[in-house]
Amino acid sequence: MGGEFQAAFWAAKRAMATASEEAYKRHGVRAGQQFLLYELWAEDGLTPGELARRLGLAVPTVTRTATRMETAGILRREPHPTDARLVQLRLTERGRELRELMTAEVATLTEKALGTLDQADRERFIAYLDEIRKNLTAPPAV
Repeated sequence: MGGEFQAAFWAAKRAMATASEEAYKRHGVRAGQQFLLYELWAEDGLTPGELARRLGLAVPTVTRTATRMETAGILRREPHPTDARLVQLRLTERGRELRELMTAEVATLTEKALGTLDQADRERFIAYLDEIRKNLTAPPAV
């Protein structure tokens, strides 16, 4: 059972990642940048350090990603209003427009992924995924 689960899980994860990357790429968003976008849509003007903490990433990873996004016209750096050592990452108009486009892409992708499942199966599947996450992140039993 373990091998079958692992094979099915990783194949589905790979397929989802590939489909997501293709959908995002249509809008000029590279893999991984969507996570910064989600955080900035929720709260624009975060520092790279704040984003890194929220996403569980290293600050240099966020900085490199933000540089690519700045080059693509998705965000801009602004001086922090109270700490001259920091910058805030602010969405450009393009970055804000991506929210609606990406939301539509995610909805389309979700429907494609779950299209053969009825509502009850979808709800059970999501619950199973949440249970798997909880099982893998729970502290070890003593």
